[in-house]
Amino acid sequence: MLATLTMPATIALATERFDGPDAGLFGKPTSVDEIASVGGYPTESDNINRSKDSAIVPPPFGSPSSDTLGAGELLTPGISGIAPNPGGYTVSGGSTYATADTGGPLLPPPSAESTAGIGYSNKFTLPDGLYYQDGSIGTLSIPKLGVSAKVYENESLENLAKGIGHFKSTSCWEGNVGFAAHNRNGYFGQIHTLKNGDRITYTTKLGTRTYEVFYVGQIHETDFSRLGRSDEDIVTLVTCVNDVRDQRVCVQARMIP
Repeated sequence: MLATLTMPATIALATERFDGPDAGLFGKPTSVDEIASVGGYPTESDNINRSKDSAIVPPPFGSPSSDTLGAGELLTPGISGIAPNPGGYTVSGGSTYATADTGGPLLPPPSAESTAGIGYSNKFTLPDGLYYQDGSIGTLSIPKLGVSAKVYENESLENLAKGIGHFKSTSCWEGNVGFAAHNRNGYFGQIHTLKNGDRITYTTKLGTRTYEVFYVGQIHETDFSRLGRSDEDIVTLVTCVNDVRDQRVCVQARMIP
């Protein structure tokens, strides 16, 4: 009985022999630090919802807007507490960009400087009914470069590995039809050598059209203004620039009547 009563006291004495860690072992509290301003942007407000209900689902990898700041859709728009923005999204600076009503990637609006001479409208052709048995939606040919390749819907890595990708956000026939392909060991490796007047041919189940090049240049990787909708029937070809990550080669051609 005596042993039982004295045991707790023995345990208590044993625990008293352990000293707490020195104050110097603890790091400086970070919860009271000021939030730093980076890159000239205003200091972030403390009153920001950082939970998952304010998360943004990014656009598909390899899509035109995959590298665009702010691109994507709210994970839970109904409870995010963020004002709804039908048909678009907002990036730093408050600019709102329109979406394609076909469910494709989000694209910035065309700028007057980069799209001079091109009239924009809602001319748009969906890929419905254009698929061949092999999964392609057409064939793009560039005679001067000896290029003739199948075109596949969307610019995924899988499609670019086997042919030319069609920008899902662009029309498949009427208006502006956008294409992407690799420049290294790919079909668009020499499109930067094209000149005004060179010809490009595109064939789908709707027919064959021949286009004449009118623009060859470089654009920034986040500039998708030349992929906007057009009153004219044109094709837009985009590929990477060797060893220049933030630039793209862009070629445009108008349909020959």
